[in-house]
Parts: sequence; structure tokens; C-alpha cells
Amino acid sequence: MDLLAQHIESLIFVAEKPISSKDIKTSLDNAMEAQFEEEQIASSIVTLQEKYQSPDFAMELVEISNGFQFLTKPAFHNTVGAYLKLTTKKRLSRAAIETLSIIAYKQPVSKPEMEKIRGVSADYSLQKLLEKEIVEIVGRSDGPGKPLLYGTNDKFMDYFGLKSINDLPKLKDFVTTENVVGEAAPIEEVNPVQGNAGEPDVDEERFEIVAADLASTIADLEALQHSATEEE
Repeated sequence: MDLLAQHIESLIFVAEKPISSKDIKTSLDNAMEAQFEEEQIASSIVTLQEKYQSPDFAMELVEISNGFQFLTKPAFHNTVGAYLKLTTKKRLSRAAIETLSIIAYKQPVSKPEMEKIRGVSADYSLQKLLEKEIVEIVGRSDGPGKPLLYGTNDKFMDYFGLKSINDLPKLKDFVTTENVVGEAAPIEEVNPVQGNAGEPDVDEERFEIVAADLASTIADLEALQHSATEEE
């Protein structure tokens, strides 16, 4: 089909969130009353990605959160960030960011576990995160009282420009000699979701420090919201 890449380009441009290859195909099939091959669509997306690598464009086509979206190139992050700071009326508080850090790295996690790590109530912060729809209830714990378990979702990854949960910075990247409690050994790298099977969980006291350090990184990502990705 002529102009297939341009039709796909228009879909990605108007989509409010990353649009999947499946949704692109369905939209094209319905609009053109034809059946497009997945290979055709994939090839056209690659063509678009190569096109936007040109220095003539301030945007690039990035695959994130199981879909595709136009994002600002790293060279323009500061400019876009300055604008977003002017237009963002209400950002996440430090407490909410710390709570979000704990959820992101220890999910699925219950509210009592969050409060044990931070040492304060998580009610208000958790409520704000749920209102922003970047965390969600994912089940119940088998522990006493069967408390609700929380985790991140696709909107969280979209919000911070992550392709998957495994793109989160590794915990060990934020542990230094200065911020490890006492003489404890540095925290070993763990899978953000599953952890290291058969090994003790991350020490709660040290994890609080790591979460606080990570909060500044997440805050920077939040300031850029849907406009920034790290250079690969």
C-alpha cells in the first residue's frame, strides 16, 4: 500500500499513549478494509524510526510500554523539562515518590510492608498514586488479614518512559559506601519483581535509604514525563 508508513505515523502521532502493533494493524484493517501483514507494519515502523534519527527532527520514535510513541530526543530534555515544570500544577510529593519506589522494586507489596520500610503511614501517598493510576491493586497477601497487594502498571511505565519493569535502575546502582547502614555489605542486585530465589529479602532499613536515593531519579523522570528517554 502506498503511504503505509505515513498512515502508521499519523496513528502514533494522535495516540494518547503508546500504541501497540496490534492496534495499529486493527486500525489500518478497518480504515482500508484490507488485511495487512504484521511484517509490513513492522517494516514501516523501522522505516519511521530510521527517518526520525535524522538531526532534522527533535523527536524520535521509541518502543515503550508495549507500544510505540514519539518522544523528545535527549538533547532537548532540559528545554522540555523547563516547560513541563511551568505547566505541571501538581507533582508527586517526596513521600509519594518514596512509596512509589518501594512499590516498583518490591511488588507485589502490601501497605503494612510499605509502612514498615518507611516508618510512617502510607495511606495518603498510596491514595495519590492510585488517583494518578500509576499503581493498582494486584491481589491479596496470604498473610494475616490478607492485606491488599499493590504493583505498578503500563501507565507507570508510560509515565516514566520505561519499556518494561526490568528497565528500572538496579538497586545496587544506588548503594554506595556513604549510604549503606553501618558495616553491612552492599545490597545485591535483585530482579525488581521476583528477587533472588532462595536468598534473604532486601534488608528493610537499607532498602529505605535506597528508595530515598532512587526518589530523586524518579522525580527527574517525572519532570520530563512523556518527553524523555535515556540514550541507549
